[in-house]
Amino acid sequence: MPLNDTLARVEADLAAGRVPVARQRLRGLVSSYPHDPAPRRRLAEVYRLYGDPAEAGRWMYLEEDRDAAETAAFEARYRTTGQRMRALAWRGPESLARTPFAREHLAAVRTACSEAMGRPVDWDTVPSAREEEDRRSPFVNCLAGGGCLLAVLAFLSIWVNGLIALFD
Repeated sequence: MPLNDTLARVEADLAAGRVPVARQRLRGLVSSYPHDPAPRRRLAEVYRLYGDPAEAGRWMYLEEDRDAAETAAFEARYRTTGQRMRALAWRGPESLARTPFAREHLAAVRTACSEAMGRPVDWDTVPSAREEEDRRSPFVNCLAGGGCLLAVLAFLSIWVNGLIALFD
């Protein structure tokens, strides 16, 4: 369905009080038209109806007239650059953005994510949450492995103790 027809349905849904339906339609539009600011802006307005500043900030992140408090709430909810890249739901190069402001912010998020991951990242190969977790410090990985080893040793000692008690 064309963008304008779906936006008209969104308006009808909102007028009828069907806010969740309108929100779902808008999420679909953002997915289908990631470079068009109109569905993003309208989705931010819907999240304001819900009283969710982080999601409003998410969908207004690429707009120059965005609200600073909403942007801060978005950045607090999506702490890492990988989370922000996934949350922005952008596809393709930054050059497809319609404003220089949006291009700058998309490039800044992508560059920061590339630095955090230690390899080039683009909008079509956004790192998964699993890839981000794998970038933890070696000390944290060592602690996690040590904890698993300790749990296995505790289980085995209880099992052996039970086996010995069985034959006594």
